[in-house]
Amino acid sequence: MKLAVTHTTRYLYSETVSTCHNEVHLAPRPRPNQTIAHHELHVSPAPDFSVTRNDYFGNEVTSFGINQVHQELVITARSEVDVRPAPPPNLELSPAWEEVPEEARRRTPEAFEAGQFVFESPLIQTGKDFAAWAADSFVPGRRFLDGVNDLSQRIHAGFRYDRRATTVTTPVKDVLEARSGVCQDFAHFMIACLRSLHLPARYVSGYVRTVHEFVGGEASHAWVSVWCPVFGWQDFDPTNNVMPQGDHVTVAWGRDYSDVTPVKGVALGGGEQIVSVSAHVATVAAA
Repeated sequence: MKLAVTHTTRYLYSETVSTCHNEVHLAPRPRPNQTIAHHELHVSPAPDFSVTRNDYFGNEVTSFGINQVHQELVITARSEVDVRPAPPPNLELSPAWEEVPEEARRRTPEAFEAGQFVFESPLIQTGKDFAAWAADSFVPGRRFLDGVNDLSQRIHAGFRYDRRATTVTTPVKDVLEARSGVCQDFAHFMIACLRSLHLPARYVSGYVRTVHEFVGGEASHAWVSVWCPVFGWQDFDPTNNVMPQGDHVTVAWGRDYSDVTPVKGVALGGGEQIVSVSAHVATVAAA
């Protein structure tokens, strides 16, 4: 299935901006089940310089600067991605969850990569409150991926999706107290629960197909990926209570949102600003 993604970020300033420097994570990344057919980035006003590189996690990052007076900045990314759905693994065949932290400490390339995602990060703290909340999903001897799936389902059932409840800077402990937020908050909270049990989990940024049964299709979306011995990295979307199987487009992953922010930067001048973000993911009809 081919999916077309359009992501637009617009900044409107009350005063003129004389110069700005920005960094964007907007290019989908190749995965075994995801091939990038096309990607283009349009910026208005046109940048005076632009550089694209891969960051530490292998995500494509574009940095650009504008050294001309402007009161509006529009960043539009358009991509076409071939996604090949694969059936989810048998969760009951994964090892007991208690074995996973030990496996993540082994001196293999796969375990080394996973071991980086068991620690606290700038936006995700660990602690006994998160471990206690996760405990019902990880009773002794339970299969790891089955426990992760149960945790995702409990977050979906127990937390309310509310765009007004949080901001991008809301601490994850506040999400636990309020039991409400958006996809970023649910992903952060789920990761905090897993890492509090020393289980490897990373934050995934991307998009979900814009259809009525999915929440989060109107902007960037976020979900969680966990590392399991033999099975490798497996994705779980607590906002929609699914394991992504063809309706999600992966853009970037890291420790938390701060590693994969879609658009961030600094501007000289500008006064007050209004930011609007929209994303649309649609199926491309076969020729």
